[in-house]
Amino acid sequence: MRVLIPLPDSDFDVTEVAVPWRELTSRGHSVTFATEEGARPAADPLLLRGVIFGKLGAEPEPKSFYETLEKDDPSFATPLRYRDIDVGAFDGLVLPGGHAPGMRQYLGSEILQAKVAAFWKQDRPVGAICHGVLVLARSKDPASGKSLLAGVKTTCLPKYMERSAYLLTFWKLGRYYRTYPEYVEDEVKRALAHPDEQFVRGPRTLSRPASPKASLTDRGTASDDHAAFVVQDGRYISARWPGDAYLFAKRFAALLEDSARSAA
Repeated sequence: MRVLIPLPDSDFDVTEVAVPWRELTSRGHSVTFATEEGARPAADPLLLRGVIFGKLGAEPEPKSFYETLEKDDPSFATPLRYRDIDVGAFDGLVLPGGHAPGMRQYLGSEILQAKVAAFWKQDRPVGAICHGVLVLARSKDPASGKSLLAGVKTTCLPKYMERSAYLLTFWKLGRYYRTYPEYVEDEVKRALAHPDEQFVRGPRTLSRPASPKASLTDRGTASDDHAAFVVQDGRYISARWPGDAYLFAKRFAALLEDSARSAA
């Protein structure tokens, strides 16, 4: 099956791209990348080398997946242009996140939002993680003019995570962790018809362990999902941050395959 992953030219999150790519391709699915004008994309370099003192970056395994992706996937080297996306050619859509300034190109693209809205109408699997949920929040249903998320349950990067990362690093990196003046959670909630019912924050991973086995900043891994969290509403799956990426990728791949069986 074919899955589309649109990206900015730079600054996307390493883990939120490389882990879904690895999970999908390992199951035999095809992944196609797209950027605004077909430029070869590049991940946020601080996540590859460490945000501060070599810490807070991507984990070694997702970084190794990204190295393989860069080296071996021809679609990553020569992505589609946003305007050339044929939404009917894809069985699934994954919207990754990232927080550095280059993400605004992707998060704010009206061309991409129109393509995402057209894909959404096909009732095929859609996954969004972290800031990627903003693409859906900003994409409108042409008939109603409302956000695509107006009637669904979702999570996204929680405000407490975004604020904590900013407060921890602003002395060195300024607003690196604040992509926009408004928090991601606040903008996503504004897109929902009933935010108190539809927005699902998940456990406070950074302030209280998600389980007795979890550390304060624990992340899900390929073999252990106890610290990870996703929200599924029909054919839509959302997640909060890179720590959810493995579970997010597995659940999205399963949804994609279930969709194919239902259509057969």
